[in-house]
Amino acid sequence: MTSMPPDSGTATDQFLGYRELLFSVVYNMLGSVADTEDVLQEVWLAWASRHASGTEPVDNPRAYLVRIAANQALARRAALSKRKETYVGPWLPEPLVAAADDSAATVERAESLSMAMLVVLETLSPLERAVFVLHEVFGFAHPEIAEMLDRSPAAVRQLATRARRHVQARRPRHSAPPKLQAEVTERFAAAALGGDLQALLDLLAPEVTLWTDGGGKGPALSLRPVHGRENVAAVFMSVAATVPAGLDLRYRRVAGDACALVFSGNSPLAVVVVDLTPDGGSIAAVYSITNPDKLTSIS
Repeated sequence: MTSMPPDSGTATDQFLGYRELLFSVVYNMLGSVADTEDVLQEVWLAWASRHASGTEPVDNPRAYLVRIAANQALARRAALSKRKETYVGPWLPEPLVAAADDSAATVERAESLSMAMLVVLETLSPLERAVFVLHEVFGFAHPEIAEMLDRSPAAVRQLATRARRHVQARRPRHSAPPKLQAEVTERFAAAALGGDLQALLDLLAPEVTLWTDGGGKGPALSLRPVHGRENVAAVFMSVAATVPAGLDLRYRRVAGDACALVFSGNSPLAVVVVDLTPDGGSIAAVYSITNPDKLTSIS
């Protein structure tokens, strides 16, 4: 968790002290870096305006700022949902790729949820998602969340129960260790781009699903999710047959996952994340993001 700075100092100091916490809260609610940055700008303007008005100091700046951020994110969610209605192909969360220098901000943002979990959260209502993120990820109590979202504690508990039940039905309680996920990611990337069919089949679970987000702008492996080991392997065999020379593979972390980055020169072409079965023995899902608008922050 982001450490708590003293609740003193200038408005700017206080806001910057909690900015990474606010970023993580909003990003986990929206799954979009650009929209998260826009929300944080609105939060800053509201915070600065309150300080400039000369009203009494806020007793708990952390809770106050999170409240503004959560409500701004809920308002932004409607516009984001509208954009998705005309989006070409599957929509995946924008990858929050760790910087090579592993800065403090990167470490704090790594608290963000895994790609697979963010995909599951897309199926929740905006309020269910807000309550789940605030309670399950950041540890706010239900009465605190009720005050933040202007709902009754009973309503928040009901939202939390529905969200938790929904998530548990779609995500295993236990996930594979990060080191194992990183190893499988590298083996998968080598097999997929190298055209090694048997190695690929050995890695994929029978019911694996491939999701590709090109947004109509990047190369899309498929405009629909591809299901089944043989079908997913066939897609990557066709990719391997047309891979241009000079591609560069790099391995980083994207939020809570290991990931493979595909570069052409200095330009990122794709972020690939694999989600493992609960026992870590095979790949349950592959997420490939090639929409250039979602790769602008990667270097």
